[in-house]
Amino acid sequence: MPAWTLERCDRMKEAEIRKYAELMKEFGLTGLEITDDGTTIRLERNSSAAVREAVYSVPQSNSSVQPAPETKDYISINSPIVGVFYAAPAENAAPYVSIGDSIKKGQTLCIIEAMKLMNEITAEEDGTLVEVCVTNGQVVEFGTELFRIKR
Repeated sequence: MPAWTLERCDRMKEAEIRKYAELMKEFGLTGLEITDDGTTIRLERNSSAAVREAVYSVPQSNSSVQPAPETKDYISINSPIVGVFYAAPAENAAPYVSIGDSIKKGQTLCIIEAMKLMNEITAEEDGTLVEVCVTNGQVVEFGTELFRIKR
């Protein structure tokens, strides 16, 4: 069980704290601060425990033969968190990127919403977008392939 740090929780009930702790575990969060009716609670958990849990939740391929990373002519962009994938900054806005676009390192590719927080996912290398692997509004897991970028 990870170690939790609690600050000023005199009016917060234990059931509420457990609920927030479960949400942190579900979304792989290492910290969470909630203010309710003037009461503030901050939960923190050891980040190495969160990483271990997330690593074990990545689905394994059934194929015993996997291509060497050097032989792939594309870069996979995977989700670093659990959340909802959004291709655009707003419902009626154009997507951040489309197939065929030239991608630059650091460019925003999408947003993943986790616990009402919008997390921008950026490109780690330059290339050309060849595939969008998920659909707008889809719930993604840690490690889900989001994009393929040709080098």
